[in-house]
Amino acid sequence: MSLPHLQPGVQTQASPSQSYSDDPSSRNEPPSNNTLPESSRASLSEGLREPITFKRKQKQPSRFSLSRLFPGESTRDTNFSSSNHSRHPANGQSRSSRDFSSSNGNLNHKDAGFLDWYVEGPGRRVGYDDLTAIDWIFEYTKERQRKRLLYANRQGVVGYARKILDASNVWIVLIATGILVGIIAACIDVTSDWLADLKTGYCKNGAGGGRFYLNRSFCCWGHDDINNCLDWTPWRKALGVTSRGGGYTVEYVFYVLYSVFFAVCACALVRTYAIYAKHSGIPEIKTVLGGFVIRHFMGPWTLAIKSLGLCLSVASGMWLGKEGPLVHVACCCASLIMKPFHSLNHNEARKREVLSAAAAAGISVAFGAPIGGVLFSLEQLSYYFPDKTMWQSFVCAMVASVTLHALDPFRTGNIVLYQVKYTRGWHRFEIIPFIILGIVGGLYGAFFIRLNMRVAEWRRSQRIPRPLLEVSAVALLSSLINFPNLFMKAQNSELVHSLFAECSTGTDDPFGFCKVGAVSASTVALLLSAALLGFFLASITFGLDIPAGIILPSIAIGALYGRALGIVFRMWQQAFPKFFLFGSCEPDIQCVTPGIYAIIGAASALGGATRMTVSIVVIMFELTGALTYVIPIMIAVMLSKWCGDIFGKRGIYESWIQLKEYPFLDHRDDSAPPDVSAQKVMTAIDDLTVITAVGHTIDSLRNLLATTSYRGYPVVTDMSTPVLLGYISRNELSYALKYAASPSDNDLTGTAQVFFTHQPFADPGETLDLRPWMDQTPITLNSNTTFLIVLRMFQRLGLRYVLFANKGVLQGLLTKKDVWSIVSGPGHSKDETILERTFTQPSTAEQVGLLDGDDGTSLADSIERRQSL
Repeated sequence: MSLPHLQPGVQTQASPSQSYSDDPSSRNEPPSNNTLPESSRASLSEGLREPITFKRKQKQPSRFSLSRLFPGESTRDTNFSSSNHSRHPANGQSRSSRDFSSSNGNLNHKDAGFLDWYVEGPGRRVGYDDLTAIDWIFEYTKERQRKRLLYANRQGVVGYARKILDASNVWIVLIATGILVGIIAACIDVTSDWLADLKTGYCKNGAGGGRFYLNRSFCCWGHDDINNCLDWTPWRKALGVTSRGGGYTVEYVFYVLYSVFFAVCACALVRTYAIYAKHSGIPEIKTVLGGFVIRHFMGPWTLAIKSLGLCLSVASGMWLGKEGPLVHVACCCASLIMKPFHSLNHNEARKREVLSAAAAAGISVAFGAPIGGVLFSLEQLSYYFPDKTMWQSFVCAMVASVTLHALDPFRTGNIVLYQVKYTRGWHRFEIIPFIILGIVGGLYGAFFIRLNMRVAEWRRSQRIPRPLLEVSAVALLSSLINFPNLFMKAQNSELVHSLFAECSTGTDDPFGFCKVGAVSASTVALLLSAALLGFFLASITFGLDIPAGIILPSIAIGALYGRALGIVFRMWQQAFPKFFLFGSCEPDIQCVTPGIYAIIGAASALGGATRMTVSIVVIMFELTGALTYVIPIMIAVMLSKWCGDIFGKRGIYESWIQLKEYPFLDHRDDSAPPDVSAQKVMTAIDDLTVITAVGHTIDSLRNLLATTSYRGYPVVTDMSTPVLLGYISRNELSYALKYAASPSDNDLTGTAQVFFTHQPFADPGETLDLRPWMDQTPITLNSNTTFLIVLRMFQRLGLRYVLFANKGVLQGLLTKKDVWSIVSGPGHSKDETILERTFTQPSTAEQVGLLDGDDGTSLADSIERRQSL
């Protein structure tokens, strides 16, 4: 392997497969500056020509202030400070002359120019590329500085008005997001119900007030028996088929055709217009909230296709849910509404706080549980969740719930279709079946995750992916299985509502759950078969290129086997009422309520699949509206999580993050990392591409960018004693070099000298100082620091990279992707290489470099490269 020609001052011994920055997995070249907004390019190019000051900007007196109306001590202090400043012009002039030599001829004085607080600190920033990590420390520092300037320079009535307006931006965004999410959720509910009923028939324009756009429930509004509905027309009646067998065949064919058609349309929309609209979106949201940038994931096209595709996929009758995708829809709404607000849209840290609050609105409209949505965002999604974000999440979730309740899409007064109320309590002997349900839920979650991961890995291993063919096949299989089964033919929301319902006089029982006697045995068999078939269908459905969630299928499966166990215990109690376990049951009163078993089974299945605890308990409590059942639900959820953790700590969303190799470092992960020092796993300086402080030209650095694909470069004094000076990102370096030759007062040619340190004798008209673009205060640690401390710093501080130095001399570097590869363990080729080197004895190869390339370069090749350099 031949190395590219290197310019003076550049030391390169890194393998082409290793990247050293915030996201080494990405190999894209730096984006063209034409992709940046015109305002950003203008402001940044002007910043190169504006004077740079290393001093804080002096407070400017406001145009109007109450203190001007009442002159007093503060006015005298201001006059004194201004007069004191005017008495020392010589000091100001000397400071300007010194700054002149370090800012390329830009004259500078204390009161002129903008506030370059970052010049001697983290440096100027251009932005973040796609699939890269953000700098949390820089973003929050930028926000604090913005507020300091806002409060310092805006005094008087206008200043206070601007402060109030700035503080109200986030509340305007959250309230608007809640309203928009409630409206979209209502539209999705109405549209998906109408399309789902279209598989069995249509509503004709008739004397009963029917219209084609009405679903079956609204078309037959006021009819207890649907057979008495005049306007609802099944397909057998529409085609004039009178025989029983022929009518069954016609309805079967229409059901299958519509199911496949809806699913294929949803997949075609996703694959054509918005690829990020597929799946539930929760793994990506967790990664984005953790500090990762995924462009176009929350764009307008994604919102439109996710909403429309969700209606089609839900109406297809496949075993999927809309709860997870609604979280993605809510985040898309917040991202779009934030666009006009500069303080939110241009600060990645604050943007993620708003997205955390918006995610709560998605769960709020999905379950009708505002408090459960807040806890879901806190427990499952958010990476950084301060106290103010909890209050913001509550407001957004509350507004979304109120909006959906005001629209009332089901015309029942309930936000969700399967919201029920219970009038009976539970007995102590029922703790035994509740424990059984918790254990079964944990086993369901563990086996579901493993089967789903196997199916996803098989899909990824296919050389030629055929998403449309896969969706068609799964939709066809699901419709063929669903139609003959009475429980699976209905929509999951209707099924769950009937499973949760309490058997009482006057309640509808379309599925026959309340029948007693010998019929109950066949009902139990059908419930268990439906739960087993739903388990396999959900395993192969979740992961297709359509909008699909896993929350509602897990609830349905858990409710199926929970109801079956409840019916079994009811039969046992009715057959042996004198058994000692049933001594607390009152005569002539139903002792066992199977609906309670259904909701506890649903909670256990959802807990086993997602590994959530508190949020599930609160969501189920808000669904039932009874405090009596909190203890049984808590027991089931606790046991399901314990049983599921035996087979693996990761839930379904964490498993998909691992499968897609997103660099997400969960700060709540308590697994033990390798007990080694950082120097065992870091990328040593011999394998790094570093930049020396002097000896460069603009052309040499451009050649460096053209011949390497790394996201950033450490800056050192020289290669003999590489004292660390800072770190410059690829984006900032390429942008600064491009605008160095842009039209300005002093155009620089390609042979102009470039330096990263103070040069007192350099001609500012013929040289380029890149110190303002360099991070002069990167996070540095000693190379002997244990890897556990490094991991905790990445998790707690959200770092992009860490440099290791001993007494100021650069030793190596670790990026977020490197740390994720080590923590992920075996399963990836890179991980196995790192772990193998971690637990072997030090050798000469380790002294050359720990992380070799994928091309199998040997020790001799590394030494040979050194000698050539």
